Amino acid sequence: MPKVRNLNLWLKKDLQYNWHPYTQMKDCRQIPNILIEKARGLKLFDAKGRFYYDTISSWWCNVHGHNHPYIKKAIKTQLERLEHVLFAGFIHKPAILLAEGLIAIAPKSLKKVFYSDNGSTAVEVALKMSFQYWQNTGMVKKKKFVSLDMGYHGDTIGTMSLSGIDLFNRVFSPLFFLSYKIPSPYCYRCPMGKNNQSCTIECIKPLEKLLERNSDEISGIILEPMVLCAAGMLVYPAQYLEKVAMLARRFKVHLILDEVATGFGRTGKMFAAEHAGVMPDFLCLSKGITAGYLPLGATLTTDKIYNAFYADYCQKKTFFHGHTYTANPLACSAALASLELFKREKTLLRINRVSSLFAKEMEFFRRLDFVGDVRYIGLIGALELVRNKERKEPFDFKERIGLKVYQKGLENNLVLRPLGNIIYLFLPLCVREKELNDIFKRVQLTFMQLQGEGVFK
Repeated sequence: MPKVRNLNLWLKKDLQYNWHPYTQMKDCRQIPNILIEKARGLKLFDAKGRFYYDTISSWWCNVHGHNHPYIKKAIKTQLERLEHVLFAGFIHKPAILLAEGLIAIAPKSLKKVFYSDNGSTAVEVALKMSFQYWQNTGMVKKKKFVSLDMGYHGDTIGTMSLSGIDLFNRVFSPLFFLSYKIPSPYCYRCPMGKNNQSCTIECIKPLEKLLERNSDEISGIILEPMVLCAAGMLVYPAQYLEKVAMLARRFKVHLILDEVATGFGRTGKMFAAEHAGVMPDFLCLSKGITAGYLPLGATLTTDKIYNAFYADYCQKKTFFHGHTYTANPLACSAALASLELFKREKTLLRINRVSSLFAKEMEFFRRLDFVGDVRYIGLIGALELVRNKERKEPFDFKERIGLKVYQKGLENNLVLRPLGNIIYLFLPLCVREKELNDIFKRVQLTFMQLQGEGVFK
């Protein structure tokens, strides 16, 4: 591939005009951003011709690999017909077919699809629908929500109000609405002081007690099923999710599952909710819905909730919410192509074969003194780095251990963007065994080099 001329000029323009997300821009003067020119499969190629394994699926959205010809063809075909039309008073075939396809693979409780733009808006839609449902049905006291204290649901004001990642949203906290927070099922640092041998899911007790006291004012509970992603890929037992669902039914509050990150095969099943067999009232989707090709969000819900809004317009039960790019035809076409690829390429069957090797490779890191916890599910894995393994003592944030791993990883052709002291893998589902072996060899090399340099002391 020919190299880009005047690379420094492009980097200078980047700093002159762009403001990047989750980035201290001053750092970019010392550590310039990488100019990516093209991508294919698991690999990104920069302006110097160097490749990097996209081990985090370009922020958890790439599913079938970059530049897949089938998805590209679907987008191009749709582009020749219709690029966009408002989704109020008008419809188009891709949106109808995609809604039908999503309902076919979703938990059986879900029958209706409401489109939006991204993960945050998919969650916002669920929150507003849940709230208005109770208003429409006369239970007007049910206005509050319950969430996990380490959950993450997006960057809008509403979703931040229900998230618990202080680093991400502390400065905005005066803008938040009040909600209830319960302890997260963080197995490595169990809030109940248990371990794997003694665990009987005691961490469900705070939710049960809260609902016993306050269910008459609670609209719904929201959580990421099976994995708290932004919290550090915290994998928790399916029994916890089962118990949450049981309590939601018992106390008549909505169960809202945020599968923006965990949906579409990431955990080894199409949706993470399948691990526990639960039937949610809302399912929030984005990221992998289009395999990472175009922005799209979707909120799935039940006929019961839909029917509470179904009335004469003058009765004011209408759901007044919408987005300019709702059900964009190009995005819907990409999503349809992605769903078809799951069938054509037998993606879920292949994941189950590859995930056993993934688990074996992850287990290697337990022997390292600076790895406190190893957790994984499907093709998601995380290594929690600690200063003292016996005491589970974390590295100080100021030491920027994660950044050092990221920089060394780049030298070894890996994108290992950290979550604090947690290094994770969130692999595209197209990964092959040979690629998986190579990726893990490079991760091991990265850690060994940093250990030799005294970084983990």
